[in-house]
Amino acid sequence: MSFLRFCTMIAVGLIAALPLRAQEIQEITSPGGIKAWLVEDHSIPFTSLDFAFRGGASLDAPAKRGAINLMTHTLEEGAGDMDATGFAAAKEALATGISFDVGDDALTVSARMLTENRDESADLLAVALAEPRFERDAVERVKGQVQAIIRAEDNDPNAIASKAMAAKMWGAHPYGSSINGTAESVAPLGPQDLVEAKNRVIARDRVVVGAAGDITGEELGLLIDRILGGIPADGTVPLPKQAEFLAEGGIEVIDWDSPQTVVSFAQPGLSMDDPDYFAAFVTDHILGGGGFSSRLMEEIREKRGLTYGVYTSLVNNVYGPSWRGGMSSSNDLVAEAVDLVRSEWARMADGVSEKELADAKTYLTGEYPLRWDGNAKISGILAGMQLIGLPIDYPENRNAQIEAVTADDVARVARERLDANRLQFVLVGRPQGIEAEAK
Repeated sequence: MSFLRFCTMIAVGLIAALPLRAQEIQEITSPGGIKAWLVEDHSIPFTSLDFAFRGGASLDAPAKRGAINLMTHTLEEGAGDMDATGFAAAKEALATGISFDVGDDALTVSARMLTENRDESADLLAVALAEPRFERDAVERVKGQVQAIIRAEDNDPNAIASKAMAAKMWGAHPYGSSINGTAESVAPLGPQDLVEAKNRVIARDRVVVGAAGDITGEELGLLIDRILGGIPADGTVPLPKQAEFLAEGGIEVIDWDSPQTVVSFAQPGLSMDDPDYFAAFVTDHILGGGGFSSRLMEEIREKRGLTYGVYTSLVNNVYGPSWRGGMSSSNDLVAEAVDLVRSEWARMADGVSEKELADAKTYLTGEYPLRWDGNAKISGILAGMQLIGLPIDYPENRNAQIEAVTADDVARVARERLDANRLQFVLVGRPQGIEAEAK
């Protein structure tokens, strides 16, 4: 055993032993009735807050795909009596970090603030959420940036494969199209569309809150109401319905002039409350989620040099999970690489070795505490846990559930959940020796 490997094992062991106690996470309710999870840390005068508004870009009106994304990225372009320059200057004067982002499942707001001017920072965020200006010149400027992204995606084989796979998997559900929208859907959007988009998603009835840092539960409750008190109590539309996984397997080939073919593949996934989730999580790590230690990487990259990298991942979207993977390979070798993905997908049902299982558990339990190093990460994790629907004691029990997975569990889940014949592929390139297969 090398000295470096010995030191790594010691470090992983010590980190894995660090306590993650559920009682460190407090659930509080603000005077206005909004619940939040908090980890107090008074070592530095700094507080981190994360808000996630359920539904996110999936709440776009059918004919206005891209409106919530455009609205989100225009929130900082002026609010209340401040234009974009004034809002940026106010943030800088308070040394406050405020950022907005949006995805398929949530519109997220991250705020980092010093204790000495916490109330003033909260007021600045409150006005951004309740009184955005959405002035036409700002909307057109941000729209131009979004249109540039859409044009870039239209010329990126990875983005083309991702969009085609999304459409295969989810059809007409919002998951089946890009949150950016299309050039045609974004072009006519104006300030009033952004007001309507904001009212669909930014409302108190769909927010979850995570907080960490120099703040007590009582102070946090008052701060949350100070920030969110000015937004509507209820969103104007219901939350999205669950998405049905529609892809039935086969191969779709999209012609693209390139010496490389981009490959995306997918099958139905598991939600995190599925009894088999942790067995599937370990299975995925051994199959393709474990980077250079995974079977797919060993067979496709290391032994045969067919790709620079191949991966799989359990994707835990709130309204529809999936089990996905991807790689790139030269056009003349991609057929062999695809065959190997299918064969390794099927081989998992034969079981795994005790060493593969032990190595997977060591990695998956050892890396988890590393995610909690800092208040900004912690507040984001707390908001994300609530968004997904995880229990408050999840951090305390998560590693034990991984340790409980057996080799028999992995083999059983692989037999029941992995179906190579129903694995859906999307290939973008000019692959040789492989044809489109429709099912």
